[in-house]
Amino acid sequence: MTTTPPYSGFVIDSAQYAKWDRSVFQEMRDGGVTCVNVTLVYWETARETLSEIGKWNRLFEQNSDLIMQARTAHDVRRAKALNKTAITFAFQHCSPIEEDIDLIEIMHTLGVRFMQLSYNNQSLCATGCYEDEDPGITRFGRQVIREMNRVGMVVDMSHSGERSTFHSIELSERPITITHANPKSWQPALRNKSDDLLKALADSGGMLGFSMYPFHLKDKSNCTLESFCDMIAHTADRMGIDRIGIGSDLVQGHGNEVVEWMRNGRWSKAMDFGEGTASDAGWPDPVPWFTGNRDFGNLASGLATRGFTTEDVDKVMGLNWLRFFEENFGPA
Repeated sequence: MTTTPPYSGFVIDSAQYAKWDRSVFQEMRDGGVTCVNVTLVYWETARETLSEIGKWNRLFEQNSDLIMQARTAHDVRRAKALNKTAITFAFQHCSPIEEDIDLIEIMHTLGVRFMQLSYNNQSLCATGCYEDEDPGITRFGRQVIREMNRVGMVVDMSHSGERSTFHSIELSERPITITHANPKSWQPALRNKSDDLLKALADSGGMLGFSMYPFHLKDKSNCTLESFCDMIAHTADRMGIDRIGIGSDLVQGHGNEVVEWMRNGRWSKAMDFGEGTASDAGWPDPVPWFTGNRDFGNLASGLATRGFTTEDVDKVMGLNWLRFFEENFGPA
């Protein structure tokens, strides 16, 4: 597929993980990407997380013509005006706060704006989507949600179980997110979400970011742009056009050893194949219409072809996330 010219509106992607370097940042510029919510860590400790933030400080210094850190929606708007890509920080697991509630505010001060309460497994806070039993949010998790609400760190339940996610919506006094997943009714992947859950998410003011990761797509790497945009249209009917955005789950530059770290961390010696078969152990081939940051224009064009108005395309591509940042990145 021929890549369309960069989309001219706000493009905000709520989930990416890459071997970050200047070539990736240049690709973001070429694709007109306004903001990327980057995964800092998966299973790392607090000290290891600080080292990752230190690496990003150097990246900001060395690539200041292409990227800048964003702590607020105003920063995202400023980045677009300066023709730079804004970078926000996210944790895919609660391990960086260890068992210390005070680390939530410290990490927020350093720029972390999203934290998942669990990553596939049972955590100190919540149950992951791969567990057979889901008792919901733990005692510690309740305190974590309360503190995240207070400081303005957003609760993310992308890799969490059904009951835990419903429970977090109930407990959180501020809207939560599922930054990268799709409806289970469209593709029954373990990490995709039920229609009832997505409706509850929308009714509570939360946001869903649609994932382009092939294991979460109908027909996996053979998923068509038309099928993906049709799924978005049906989800918009269910959740409302203001509660959906993009969370591509794009991964670039990493070998299979990173897949093993993502899935196994320090908790397992046996390879966890993720979707259940050995053939799913490594990185899947990307869909032809989205291979990297230069391809967001394809999605915008696909939505327009599907019948989305210009205003609604703008919302899905970035304005909904920008509004959510404005409302939820600050203290309660």
